[in-house]
Amino acid sequence: MGFILLLLLLLQLPIASLKAGYSAACSKGYHYEVTQPEHLKAPKGGSITISFSFCYSWVLAKNPDVRISWRRKEFHGPFFYNHTSSFTHEDYKNRLSLDWKKGQKFGSLIIQNLREKDESTYFCRIQLNTEEGIKQWQSIKGTTVTITHIAKTTMQIPISKTSKTTTGIEVTESKRRSGSQPLSLGAAVGVALAIAVFVTAILALMVFLRWKRRDQPTKAQSPAR
Repeated sequence: MGFILLLLLLLQLPIASLKAGYSAACSKGYHYEVTQPEHLKAPKGGSITISFSFCYSWVLAKNPDVRISWRRKEFHGPFFYNHTSSFTHEDYKNRLSLDWKKGQKFGSLIIQNLREKDESTYFCRIQLNTEEGIKQWQSIKGTTVTITHIAKTTMQIPISKTSKTTTGIEVTESKRRSGSQPLSLGAAVGVALAIAVFVTAILALMVFLRWKRRDQPTKAQSPAR
């Protein structure tokens, strides 16, 4: 009879361990733990996924009411996200999303459109109801996020020596030597005056030559008389 009772007690142990909310002890002998990657890098303007998982050795209450929130900067730093109350800090508005489903002991926080000031350390915090009361704990080291910058390659085009015109616009020497450049007002006036003088001289020469031709016959007839 005693042997039968002992056998029944042994059979009830695994049944008790399968109660809703029961979880085996965490690694390294801890009774509760939150695991996150220590370091992550992502480019500015991109996105980053901070994975997390948690474990506990308590038996959950009928209504566990699991709550997940996040801190930044340091272990006791300010909260910037709370999944249950739908709280999101202004610095992360419309940039955060939590990939986690009820009943899971793992998930990830996604930050999009990364900025320089997002470079910080992030801590996941878990709170739930157990048969022993409310329990809450978080990651000790957190995840340090580093924002990287994408180097932009630029082509350097050699520039010749420049000189400034009277209008203050810089033009290259090759351009100033080109015949396609329009003449200035002073140069145009000078050219017009030179042409006018040249035409006047030609006309004067023509008039002088005509006068000479008419005067020659008169002089030739004088000795005959």
